[in-house]
Amino acid sequence: MRFLADYLRWVSAICVLAGCGLVGRAGLADDTPNDSRPNIIVILSDDMGYSDIGCYGGEIKTPNLDRMAANGLRFTQFYNTGRCCPTRASLLTGLYPHQAGVGWMVEDEGVPGYRGEMNRNSVTIAEVLRAAGYGTYQVGKWHVTQKVNPQAEDEKFNWPLQRGFDHCYGLINGASSMWDPNSLIRDNQLITCRNDTAYQPSQPYHVTDAFADNACSFVAQHDFDTKPMFMYVAFTAAHWPLHARPETIAKYDGVYDNGYEAIRQSRLVRMKELGVISQATTITNRSGDWDKVPDKVWEAACMEVYAAMIDQMDSGIGRLVQQLEERGQLDNTIILFMQDNGGCQEGAGRDPNPKNVSDVVDAAKFKTIPDDVLHYFTSRPNQTRDGRPVKSGHVMPGPADTFLGYGQNWANVSNTPLREYKHFVHEGGISTPLVVQWPKGIAAKNELRHEPSHLIDIMATCIDLADASYPTEFKGNKIIPMEGTSLHAAFENKTLERETLFWEHEGNRAIRMGNWKLVAKGKMKDRELPVKWELYDIAIDRNENNDLSRDNPELVLKMSEMWDACAHRTSVYPCPKPVESGK
Repeated sequence: MRFLADYLRWVSAICVLAGCGLVGRAGLADDTPNDSRPNIIVILSDDMGYSDIGCYGGEIKTPNLDRMAANGLRFTQFYNTGRCCPTRASLLTGLYPHQAGVGWMVEDEGVPGYRGEMNRNSVTIAEVLRAAGYGTYQVGKWHVTQKVNPQAEDEKFNWPLQRGFDHCYGLINGASSMWDPNSLIRDNQLITCRNDTAYQPSQPYHVTDAFADNACSFVAQHDFDTKPMFMYVAFTAAHWPLHARPETIAKYDGVYDNGYEAIRQSRLVRMKELGVISQATTITNRSGDWDKVPDKVWEAACMEVYAAMIDQMDSGIGRLVQQLEERGQLDNTIILFMQDNGGCQEGAGRDPNPKNVSDVVDAAKFKTIPDDVLHYFTSRPNQTRDGRPVKSGHVMPGPADTFLGYGQNWANVSNTPLREYKHFVHEGGISTPLVVQWPKGIAAKNELRHEPSHLIDIMATCIDLADASYPTEFKGNKIIPMEGTSLHAAFENKTLERETLFWEHEGNRAIRMGNWKLVAKGKMKDRELPVKWELYDIAIDRNENNDLSRDNPELVLKMSEMWDACAHRTSVYPCPKPVESGK
C-alpha cells in the first residue's frame, strides 16, 4: 500500500469550538502535550451472532479478539438495537435510535422518530470529544443518512465530517461488494477503490482489509503528543455478500461438513466452559435439517466464507492493535468491540436448489469499468469492474462475481443458544459480545461482567473517560439528554444504576427491568399495544424458552405500561404505519 505523506492536515480544537456551544474539561480544548486521557477506539462488526467469535464460544479463529478478552473484560449481557441503522445511530449519539431520528432504516417515514437521518437534536461522540480536545476519525460503514450520492455539497449534512470527525475513510451505504464497494468516501469526497491516491494495496482490494489498513494509517499519522485519539471503526464483515480471500476461506475447509447441529452443540459446550452462559442454559429450536440439505458442499461453503470474513476482520484488528503498540499508545488506549445486531437470516439472493442460478443479462453487454467511475449505489452490482456479470442463487460464494448470504439456518448457528435473529428484539436479535481492553485503566484480566448494558452506554462512557461535557445546546439546537450510563463502574465490577432498557424495531418491542424481560413480535401503529406479550426471567432463561406471562399478569401490565411510557418519551410514537414484524 502507499499513503500520501501529507494527507492528514490537523485542525486546531480551538477552531472547532468557535460558535459550537460545546466545551470540554475546563471549557477549552486541551492541546497540552502528554494529555493523560485515554485514546478511545470503538469497533463495530456487522451481522454477526453472539457465539461466532472464539472468546464467546465460536470455532472461528479470532486470536486477536480472544487476546483482547484475555487482557480485559467480556460483557455477557450487552445489547444493540437489532438492526444496522438504528444501532449506528444509537451508538453514535448515546440515545435510543428513534430519539436520534433513525428508528427503523434510512427511509423518511415522515414522522420525527423515523426520518432516516440523524437529527440535530442529537450530538455524536465525535462532536463531543472533538470539542474536548480529541482528534476524531471514522473508518468503515456509516449508514445513518439517505444521501449516498449527493448532488450538492449541502446534502452531505450527515456525512462523517459534518458530524464531528476530522477525517474518515468509509462506506456511506449499508452494503455492497467487498471487492468493489459502492459509496466509498475519503473525507468528504466519493472515490472508488481504484482511483484513491492515498491507498492502493499490493494485493487485490478487499474492503475489510482496506478499513483495517486505513485505521492503522490514522494511528500512524496522529500526533499523540498534541491530543488523544477517538476512532470509530465499523467493519462491514460479516454482512452479506459472502466475499473473502481464497487463502482465508481455505482455513475452514471441512469445518462445517457435519452441519448445523454439530456446530451448535459444540458451541454450547464451549460457551458454558467460558462462562458466557450459565451451566443450566438449554438450546433453542434448531432451524434447518442437515439431512435434507440437497447440496451439502455448497451449504458448508457458505459458512466457510462467512467464517473467513470474520477471520479476516480479526486479522485487521490485530494489525490495528500492533500499530497502537508500535506508537507506544496501546497501554493507554481503551478498545471496545461489539456487533450491530444478531446473526442475519436474510438470504440476500441465495437459493439452496442446485438447479437455480440467477438469470443475468447478456454478459456480452458488460465492459470494463474505468477506475474513476462509480458504477452502482445499490447493495448489489450488476457486474464486476472487469466486466463479469454478478450471479446469485446457487453459486459458490467468495469471488467478486457472486452475491448471496449464508441464510437462516447458519444464522441460527451464529446465535447459539439464543432465540430469533436480526430485526427481532428477542435475545438472538439484540445480544452482542462486548470485549473491552484498556491495560492502563482496567486492572481486571480475562474477567466477565454480567451487568445488563446497552449501546446507549458508549457515549456516556466516552464522555466519562475523556473528561468531556455533554451539551444542552449544540450549534443553536437543543440537545436531548443522553440516555446511557458510563460503564466505568462495571469495569471495576460495580453495579450500574438504571431502571430499564428499552427496544422497538419494526413492531418488535421489548423492555427489560432487572432480570425480567417483556418482549413481543407483532404489528405496530400509533398508540396500539402489542397483541401478545411474552415474559421471561433472563437470569435463568436467557434463551427465552419459558414464557411466564400467564403466571404474572400484574407484572406484564406494569411492564407494558412502562414500555408504552418509554415509547412516548423516545419518539417511537407517532409510528408512521403498521408493519409486519421481521419484514
